[in-house]
Amino acid sequence: MPDKTASTTTPLPSQARSSLWRDRDFLLLWSGGAASDLGSAVSTLLIPLMAVQNLGATTFQIAMLSLARRLPAALFTLPAGVVVDRVRKRRLMIWCQILCALAMGSVPAVAFFGHVHLWQLYLVTALVGSVTVFYSIANISYLPSVLTREQLVDGNAKLNSTETASDAAGPALGALLAGVLTAARAVAVDSVSYVIATATLLLMRTPDAGSEADRAKAVPVSFRAAMTEGLRYAWGNPVLRAITCCTATANLGIIAIGSLEVVYLVRGLHTSAPVAGVVLGTGVLGGFAGSLVARPVTARVGNARVMWLALIVCAPFALLMPLASSGFGLILYSLGWAVFNAGGAVYQTAQMAYRQSIIPKELLGRVNAGIRWVVWSTMPLGALLGGVLGAWLGLHTALWVAACCLAATGPWLLASPLRRWRDIPET
Repeated sequence: MPDKTASTTTPLPSQARSSLWRDRDFLLLWSGGAASDLGSAVSTLLIPLMAVQNLGATTFQIAMLSLARRLPAALFTLPAGVVVDRVRKRRLMIWCQILCALAMGSVPAVAFFGHVHLWQLYLVTALVGSVTVFYSIANISYLPSVLTREQLVDGNAKLNSTETASDAAGPALGALLAGVLTAARAVAVDSVSYVIATATLLLMRTPDAGSEADRAKAVPVSFRAAMTEGLRYAWGNPVLRAITCCTATANLGIIAIGSLEVVYLVRGLHTSAPVAGVVLGTGVLGGFAGSLVARPVTARVGNARVMWLALIVCAPFALLMPLASSGFGLILYSLGWAVFNAGGAVYQTAQMAYRQSIIPKELLGRVNAGIRWVVWSTMPLGALLGGVLGAWLGLHTALWVAACCLAATGPWLLASPLRRWRDIPET
């Protein structure tokens, strides 16, 4: 994209002209995604709970379940981008949901007739994790076919808020279902959620005819060369490069804090488990609130300026987290985490709309995959950073390092052409 300021280009409107709640196809995409998100959030508790309670899994074996869920992102994200750009996206999404429904449905089916084994949980988790990589890249690449450029900020905000709410409610719902049905049988809820998502995708009318036209525009390249094409495009664009570095830094700090916070709150600040849950839950509510206000804030500030402004204002609040103390001092931890997540949700909504607006359709899958491959690769590094620093320097010092990573996210964007724009240029 040419390096131009908003004063020399036609700005992209920051606000949708009509309510997305009246858009039939968006409602179908949103409702199916909401069902799938909630089901997946339920399973994040039920699968390890089943391994611990029913199969007596060790700490290492539980960690391997987590690895089976995250490793496919590192292995398949770049190939997934090539596949998404070469096939019909909605059709791919439908098959992904069907495969996930069958995989998750195998757990309650086996439990009904016999006993679930640990190897099955590994296989199901790895399969669903792998298929989800393809689905997620197709999903964000298909949205610009459903919405206009003017609607992308509002659409991403609604999708992000629903995902955040599902992440918050899913574990609690999973615990309730496990108590009523047993963990193995309760996994059927996740399988049904994928069936619902499949049905909504089948009911959509938006044509996904762009794949053939987009392939006709693209210069033929080998599959191996195509896997790195998205990375090269993202790195060659100064704004996409800044977004990638910013998000990668944020993920590094977020996962590092996630690996430390429970131990720090319980052992370092002597917080009870229920109070620790409230403290951490406040951070989730901050992200949900940020998703709700993303559209009006973007309309007022500008859909380019809001990206860096949200982090410059909100990210430094993460430095309040290591200042927390026992008792009422825990408010600092909650406040810092909630404000950071609120700003992060606004940034996430705006940067996703930017990517969907300016990346050529014939490259959308590969570029999104390349960016995700980079930003997701810092997640295991964040877990390693938190663990090593926590053991070497102590929990409090490690928390300071992780919080500084979060506070340093905004300058990446200020160093890009974004600082000169109010709205996203059309060209």
